[in-house]
Amino acid sequence: QLQLVESGGGWVQPGGSLRLSCSASGRSLDGYAIGWFRQAPGNERKRVSCFNSNDGSTYYADSVKGRFAFSRDNDQNTVYLQMNSLKPEDTAVYYCAAGLSGWKYWGQGTQVSVST
Repeated sequence: QLQLVESGGGWVQPGGSLRLSCSASGRSLDGYAIGWFRQAPGNERKRVSCFNSNDGSTYYADSVKGRFAFSRDNDQNTVYLQMNSLKPEDTAVYYCAAGLSGWKYWGQGTQVSVST
């Protein structure tokens, strides 16, 4: 069983930065698709970034391209989402997810709030 725990959320002013972490336990993330999603109040959960283990490509939603960056530390079995130039519309609960076929495993989420 793969368990995911996010951390690194918090409050930041517009233009600021945060780095989210998603630490995995129970099994290695090798071979898994890994994604970051977010859900703002009253909105559906949306994909922000995801890593395709089949071809090594990384996807970014248009709204975060050039500002967010996905990375991973295989030794630590952890993935990260570096978020720069944050905007108020980035405010949401951020989740990491992983799966071999579909997003089977989810973390509990971490709140990111961007405001003055």
